[in-house]
Amino acid sequence: MTSRNYRRINADLYKALSEGDDAKVCDACRDLPDGPLHKLTIHRDTILHIASYYKRNKLVLQLLRLLPEDEPNKLTLKNEAGNTILHATATNDKTVEAAAEILHRAPSLLTMTDRLGETPFFRAARYGKIKSFYFLKGEVSRRFPEEADLTGFLRRNDKATILHVAIHSENFDLAHDIAEAYPMLIGELDGDGMTGLQLLACKPSAFNHGFEENFFKRFISTFTDLSAKERTSRVPILKEVQKQNRKTESANKLATLLIEKDASWEATSPMSNQNRIKPHKYGGGISSSTITPVDIVINAPTHDSPLFLATKSGCTEIVKEILQVYPQAVEHIDEDGRDILHVAIKYRRMEIYKAVINMKFPLTRLRGKIDKQGNSILHMVGMKVSDQKTEGDIRSPAVVLRDDLLLFESVKNICTTLATLQVNNKGETAEQLFIENNAQLRIDAKEWMKSTAEHCSIVAVLIATVAFAAAYTVPGGPNQSTGYPLLKSKPFFIVFALADALSLTFSLTSVIIFLSILTSSFRLKDFKNSLHNKLLLGLTVLILSVSMMMISFAATLILTISSGQDWTNIMLYMISFFPVTVFVCSYVHLYKLLIKAFEERVKMIIASILPTPDVESINHPIHPSQPPTATSFV
Repeated sequence: MTSRNYRRINADLYKALSEGDDAKVCDACRDLPDGPLHKLTIHRDTILHIASYYKRNKLVLQLLRLLPEDEPNKLTLKNEAGNTILHATATNDKTVEAAAEILHRAPSLLTMTDRLGETPFFRAARYGKIKSFYFLKGEVSRRFPEEADLTGFLRRNDKATILHVAIHSENFDLAHDIAEAYPMLIGELDGDGMTGLQLLACKPSAFNHGFEENFFKRFISTFTDLSAKERTSRVPILKEVQKQNRKTESANKLATLLIEKDASWEATSPMSNQNRIKPHKYGGGISSSTITPVDIVINAPTHDSPLFLATKSGCTEIVKEILQVYPQAVEHIDEDGRDILHVAIKYRRMEIYKAVINMKFPLTRLRGKIDKQGNSILHMVGMKVSDQKTEGDIRSPAVVLRDDLLLFESVKNICTTLATLQVNNKGETAEQLFIENNAQLRIDAKEWMKSTAEHCSIVAVLIATVAFAAAYTVPGGPNQSTGYPLLKSKPFFIVFALADALSLTFSLTSVIIFLSILTSSFRLKDFKNSLHNKLLLGLTVLILSVSMMMISFAATLILTISSGQDWTNIMLYMISFFPVTVFVCSYVHLYKLLIKAFEERVKMIIASILPTPDVESINHPIHPSQPPTATSFV
């Protein structure tokens, strides 16, 4: 056979396999010397490999009949990656019947591995194919006694187990079944020294629905029961929400099982006395002669436990579950000497931060801790990290700075006095570190605030101009003899007059508010409350001004062109208020953030008036009702 004919045959066969022409494939295999074991691709995949990858169970069975049953060794042929035909069938759930026939003819395929050290059983777990996995699991159980060593089936060359790969591929239901069937795998480490629980702690997407920015999906997820496994919606958006809900449910179930049986959360070391409280920047550090061999051993690097991995990645459910099952884990520290409060504040995991500070008695121990670099929890507010959450943050610079300032104030209120005065190893207080690391953010926030105020001022001036002009060009015109409006006796004329006057008043008020923002000194402390409150008030008044203008416009239309029928009036209302709807939708996200900031500020004021006795009495021993000292940013 010439190379030209060989390529032509391969092309025809590959096309027939892709198009589902089983009869043509079988006829071609009868004319080939190797039959279904003919190598079809550059990766040395046979026709049986490709048919299995394409989930063609019937075709695989037909091709097997073309092979002699008394030559099982022929079925052990591997492709370039070391995959046998049984490996290929393990990648889907539609060729289980074909896999049974292949194993019947060549039982040795069950233990054969590819170049990664994966058996077909391992491969089914990695791809999350439930039917294939349980079929092969049954075959392994049937062919090997209970006391047999199954390491070859459960682990591959890089030390990853079937539990690791099931969690990696986010097949959490399968991972849960694996953990129950093979509990010895729960504490096993992969090539990176990670257990299954540690891997799960790095997957925040498995626990949160990811619908925060989509109101419709969040509404469906909250108020619709889509968790039933026996039915799957055909509506795409409902199907997506249903899939995510099931994923979250299975991840929570797996986390509960792993937390109960995985002791890797205990991977921590106690702090030495090397990192003492340092309330000033003068004097030398600790000399090397004061560090004992015990200190060196104690401060040896340790792997992050699931508690810290979950905190860094934002897996709030895992953190809360660990602290509920093992509340003593709140005392643990990572390799940098930081406790859970340090990590939660640094990575801005506010739910975890609030959960920990609500633990009153552990908080009294955690709030004064210092890490190996001499940083208190207040220093963590000034540190910046880059992760997937921060990179996808769509908040404006001013809102980000405001949130950091409020967090600084919140953390300062729970810190001990010594911790607030702490100077780290670089000679920086927490306030100095915050100002230094937020210098560029402050510049960006100033530019954003000025730009927003300028644009809103232009809109407000335009509205004021229109409203002022409308006051002198009333609907219907004036009476030529008296000068009074001709339609002043109409009810809708009163609506027009009031709406126009209010629109002019609101627009001029908003101009004044936005001008006060533009003329502000933009001190750092102004970004905490003052500027945002002004912007919130200005936007509120501006929206009211636009609404009043649309009401006056609707009243004008009804006075001048209305036919007197209800349906025409309704249509005019809808047309008139369309611009208001667009305007509100354009600013709704910013408005929500401003409202949220205002609510948080109100809560902080209430908390300062009615402080929590357990925390405040420690912070301020002079008088338990004394309000917290304000942050001294300038």
